[in-house]
Amino acid sequence: MPPRSPEPAALRAAAENAGARAYVEAARLIAGGSHARTWLLRIANPAREVVLREFPPGDPAGTNEARVLTILDGLGGLAPRLIANAADENGSWVVITRLPGQADIRPADPHRFATELGTTLARLHRTPLPALSGLDSLHDRWGGSRRRPSGPAAGLVLEAWDQILTTRRVLTHYDFQSGNVLWEGDTLSGVVDWEGAVLGPPGYDIGWARFDLFLLYGEQLADVFLNAYNTIADIPLEDPGLWDLWTIARSHVGVEDWVPNYHDLGRPDLTATELRRRHTWWTNRTLAKRR
Repeated sequence: MPPRSPEPAALRAAAENAGARAYVEAARLIAGGSHARTWLLRIANPAREVVLREFPPGDPAGTNEARVLTILDGLGGLAPRLIANAADENGSWVVITRLPGQADIRPADPHRFATELGTTLARLHRTPLPALSGLDSLHDRWGGSRRRPSGPAAGLVLEAWDQILTTRRVLTHYDFQSGNVLWEGDTLSGVVDWEGAVLGPPGYDIGWARFDLFLLYGEQLADVFLNAYNTIADIPLEDPGLWDLWTIARSHVGVEDWVPNYHDLGRPDLTATELRRRHTWWTNRTLAKRR
């Protein structure tokens, strides 16, 4: 997206929510993200910080995020709360509370990093389903469609499609990976970018997070994540190889598009060529273990 100033109506809404005398004294563009422009807004009188996310015309993500965050209602502190939102022919925006912490995909202790990711996802997946009425089904989205898989793993995924369809449903973030979580020191403090949240099988999030960890740090950290998840999950993940295959088949087309997200967060070594090389290796590795 080309640079521009924050939406004036969103700035007014952020200030009005803070108090009658409040005003936005600064707005800083936050790096990361492929389709939303995200601002950190500093409000004065009283002092506080909130986040503004802006989406282009035709993108339903802003409306979806507002609906999802209303349903989640903060998720025990792991998700932001909705402050204000709007949508028109020029696009959409949401103003949300700022969670503590910062994004960080270069941890000093990668083992703890992967462990925290696994235990946090298990906590999300334990959210009681009655609290999630109103969320869409994963299989109503393109990412959960049987038309999405492609590449060498697609055939095996489609052969197991009935298993995917009949697996129990949980709160599914839809893009749970290292770039969408925040950290205070070495403790995971929150999860962001909830516009895609749906009800889906646990393996959808797990496979996505494992692949992201493999791209960043290798197979061992992907396994550390899974072990941490299974340790506290209500039900340990069955057949993790299937969910790895589904992730591979969903990302076969377009893995190179992830380059800007990784670069913005400090991993310039993950070029398009390198992401494709690692994707091919993970594909071959997973297929070999499956057959």
